[in-house]
Amino acid sequence: MLWYIYLFKKFDINIQREKMKKIHNYIDGNFKESSSNNYTSVFDPSKGEEIAKVNLSNLNDLNETINNSKKAFLDWSNQTSLKRSRIIAKFKILIEDNIDELAEIVAIEHGKTLEDARGSVIRGLEVVEFACGIPHLLKGEYSHNVGTNIDSFSMRQPLGICVGITPFNFPAMVPMWMFPISIACGNSFILKPSEKNPSCALKLAELFTQAGLPRGVFNVINGDKQIVDLLLSSKNISSISFVGSTPVAKYIYEQAAKNLKRVQSLGGAKNHLVVMPDANIDSAVDGIIGAAYGSAGERCMAVSVAVAVGNIADELVYKINDKIQKLKVAPWTDKDADMGPLISKEHLNKVTNYIETGIKEGAKIISDGRNYKLQGYEKGYFIGPTLFDGVKKDMTIYKEEIFGPVLSVVRAKDYKEAIDLINSHQFGNGSSIYTSDGNFARHFSSSVKIGMVGINVPIPVPMAFHSFGGWKRSLFGDQHMHGPEGVRFYTKLKTITSRWPSGLRSDPEFVMPTMK
Repeated sequence: MLWYIYLFKKFDINIQREKMKKIHNYIDGNFKESSSNNYTSVFDPSKGEEIAKVNLSNLNDLNETINNSKKAFLDWSNQTSLKRSRIIAKFKILIEDNIDELAEIVAIEHGKTLEDARGSVIRGLEVVEFACGIPHLLKGEYSHNVGTNIDSFSMRQPLGICVGITPFNFPAMVPMWMFPISIACGNSFILKPSEKNPSCALKLAELFTQAGLPRGVFNVINGDKQIVDLLLSSKNISSISFVGSTPVAKYIYEQAAKNLKRVQSLGGAKNHLVVMPDANIDSAVDGIIGAAYGSAGERCMAVSVAVAVGNIADELVYKINDKIQKLKVAPWTDKDADMGPLISKEHLNKVTNYIETGIKEGAKIISDGRNYKLQGYEKGYFIGPTLFDGVKKDMTIYKEEIFGPVLSVVRAKDYKEAIDLINSHQFGNGSSIYTSDGNFARHFSSSVKIGMVGINVPIPVPMAFHSFGGWKRSLFGDQHMHGPEGVRFYTKLKTITSRWPSGLRSDPEFVMPTMK
């Protein structure tokens, strides 16, 4: 009898595997199975269980995608900016109508809490709203009579086929920081989402088609490094937008630039939050905890270093530790959860190794999140909030991006030491200061070598109508994401100098032309 039960269970498991959701590409307005037989797994991070398989693309799939994108670009780029804007406005409405489903997709595949997932969709939606104003954003400049009977004007024109390569931590928000503006500018767009959680990108593509976007303007192709390398080398691709770790960002930038593409490649971070002696400590603690442990620290704008200036360090550490003991670590289905699991078992091991390294190098661990287990979710990739004190700038946990719920407290004797720490670090994404002194705030905002600065704000992510991006090894390329810089990145400038026949001279000129 036991053998029968065993065979039945084995048979049932095989059936379930056969029925397992398979995730395909979205090409030319339809879901399309790859011509390859290669798959990778998508896991539920809360349970540590496989929930889907992603069909990885090959060169044939990419060529098909590029051909569809090229064909679509010819017509889309010639549509009026007003027509493009109206389609994007319909897309905005559909996102709003489906926001609960989108948030749930993000939560299931990433593990972040449902409210956090919903917030990330909203931050992406804000860029869609910004893109609705593309007729105004694409207005050029005009000068009448720059010379006698000569006028000069400029226009911004689309690039062609643009590509976005996006990370696992924001499967909705980061893609929406790219493709709405690119498409609004008249480009076609190919999105390569993270193979760890691609479903939200595909849902967004489906909604965009439903909004009336012509087929082929927005394609989604799944894949791994092989597809990325093919995208980087393709002569048909005009631009690459990337968000991820610094080593990969540097590689993307070098390879894409070598192949004469326009590139914005956003890398890692080590965001510092400076707490001055005159700061409201309770407000600073609340800001630190939310910014350090929200989304399990899997944010490029997460605060991973708290710099305690002067004699406030002991109080700061005590209050942080007291509050993090009350944080609820749970799956996304728990509406009271403060943070969920990490994305994968591999990443869990990586973060755990960083904690072990911090201890070995002499940092004082105040709260240890290792070996955190949740009843009923023992196989999930959970880790508790971790807090270090006495961290020095030569320690690995200070120098490198951990990308997990690990906060390091560094003690600085004065403001100068605090700002020197930030300015000497390899990363320059975001940094904040908590203070009641306007002089410190003003000096900090102008002197800190950082792309995004917060004054009594823990996570200084700009709104959609401003632009997002860091300095130093946090960004490779000249232009930031979304906002005015996003429009400039996805267009090329053309300047025209015009004179009509009645004003033409009869004789040629062989000297440098000047306006007379």
